[in-house]
Amino acid sequence: MRDIPEASKGGAGQAGGGTPAIEVRGLSKRVLDASGPLTILHEVDFTVQPAETLALVGASGSGKSTLLGLLAGLDTPSSGQVMLDGTDIFALDEDGRAAFRKARLGFVFQSFQLLAHLNALENVMLPLELRGDADARAKAEAMLGRVGLASRLRHYPKYLSGGEQQRVALARAFVTEPPLLFADEPTGSLDAATGEAVIRLMFELNRERGSTLVLVTHDPAMAARCGRTLTIAAGRLAV
Repeated sequence: MRDIPEASKGGAGQAGGGTPAIEVRGLSKRVLDASGPLTILHEVDFTVQPAETLALVGASGSGKSTLLGLLAGLDTPSSGQVMLDGTDIFALDEDGRAAFRKARLGFVFQSFQLLAHLNALENVMLPLELRGDADARAKAEAMLGRVGLASRLRHYPKYLSGGEQQRVALARAFVTEPPLLFADEPTGSLDAATGEAVIRLMFELNRERGSTLVLVTHDPAMAARCGRTLTIAAGRLAV
């Protein structure tokens, strides 16, 4: 499928109360597939305040993961605006968006997205090294200890269980202390007991660091832990 471009629409900033962590205005995503034009997201608008926790819920195919990818600048919209900490991310070029993510954003994927040729310590050190952090090793070791993997530092992903891999992924996402954290079905590949442990750890780390958390989930129990829930149905925010 290919994107159907459209001129981007502007969005008014929020008056008073400081800068929102996330401000979404008129966000739409349209693509062309074999059957013709397909609208995945329709004119989505919402605001998230600093340190807020927000769950995006809805049926499979409703547009949740597409929306999260747009919020992170991993995909580009057909129209609309995403402001992250006051920065219009789609006013930046691809390199600019990558630099913004490196400096300001952590992302936890359902499929972990660990690098197979790096051990747990090296996977967590990587984002620190990319930003030139001189204490990358010490910070990565401390964070892996924080998630209960101090004895698994030099294990490669293939030798870790699913729960251990997701804990490495959480450590990697939190180690740079990003003000924004996005998670896409972070327990979708885990069994119920392991998933519950990962959920507790994710919210505990988030509380400690005061970051703004937006997560996509099918799990009502996980959504209930967030301060607010938005439901997406057929690409629109349900009211």
